[in-house]
Amino acid sequence: MRTTRRDLLKFGTLAAAAVALPAIGMPETAAAPVGKAAKPLDILILGGTGFTGPFQVAYALARGHRVTLFNRGKRPSPEWPGEVEQLHGDRNTGDLASLKGRKWDVCIDNPTSLPFWVRDAGKVLKGNVGHYLFISTISVYADGARPGIDETAPLAPYKGKDAMAETQQSLMADIEGLYGPLKALSEAEVRKHFGERSTIVRPGYIVGPRDESDRFSYWPLRVEQGGEMLVPGDGLDPIQIIDGRDLGEWMIRLAEAKAYGTFNAVGPDYPLLMDAMLHGCQAVTGKGVRMVHVSPQFLDEHKVDTPIWVPREGNPFSGYGSVSNARAITAGLTFRPLATTVADLLAWFHGLPAERQAKPRAGIPREQEAELLALWKKRGA
Repeated sequence: MRTTRRDLLKFGTLAAAAVALPAIGMPETAAAPVGKAAKPLDILILGGTGFTGPFQVAYALARGHRVTLFNRGKRPSPEWPGEVEQLHGDRNTGDLASLKGRKWDVCIDNPTSLPFWVRDAGKVLKGNVGHYLFISTISVYADGARPGIDETAPLAPYKGKDAMAETQQSLMADIEGLYGPLKALSEAEVRKHFGERSTIVRPGYIVGPRDESDRFSYWPLRVEQGGEMLVPGDGLDPIQIIDGRDLGEWMIRLAEAKAYGTFNAVGPDYPLLMDAMLHGCQAVTGKGVRMVHVSPQFLDEHKVDTPIWVPREGNPFSGYGSVSNARAITAGLTFRPLATTVADLLAWFHGLPAERQAKPRAGIPREQEAELLALWKKRGA
């Protein structure tokens, strides 16, 4: 089944309701030492306990910054490698009282998918933060089928009645029609309140340790099992991913550099094709895999979910595998090797409770995969 907007976006939208994640202390392959920043900053992070937030916090502390988190306090905070101030409130209800009368050098807005969240934060923080960084998405673009999308491409229009009246419930009920346009309007609210002192970061698939969606994780985990493996398409479709640590740490460096503007945060810094990604996973796991390429038409016919893969032709989101990241790379975005991401992801996943490992949240169950491969072979393909 070819990727739909729902497949691309549902995990990001549901992040606010996700289960608590393990602590950030995890093995990392060849972690480089982190030097201190030239000037310590007071950084406010809205969210901070989800996927990328803990990486931002850990890196900011390592760089010598002072960190304050604002969230609902519904998730247990990880064991931070330093002192972190915690403020509580609820952006759904407009409860931002704990932010009033405070000043920070930088605010990083991680979880927002609704424009009124930015509007309300702007009313409280305008004039009290020097720099506002907002995590958006490449799904803001109106034409997701065009290869080479850059930051100047037209954005998806909102076609509802009142964007400021949209809620998490309405968003999840109509995610395919609302997610991108509401993110685009959230970006507009950022610029309205913070003007030129704002930074918009548009990631695609965020992967690596702490990724509870299992979208990318399915592939290294499946390669690790070895044997005959169903692979969508001809292996030449482009894939773009970014390690959550690369994204989180770069956000801190953007804050340090006062790098304003809009950036597509996708990776890597070279063309990565589906088969090359799988061979990279195989090199890490050392397992023997025989890849069986199956046509997009066959997958459509059998309604097969193949996460993060999008065929390079004939799909409204084909361009999401080849978005331009030139501006972000110029602004200092760097990428860990694929092997590092895969090795650390596998180490993290195998440290999860057994019942969690037994129930992956994306991909093809092995029984279904075997049935599909048998059907494909009967066609004489």
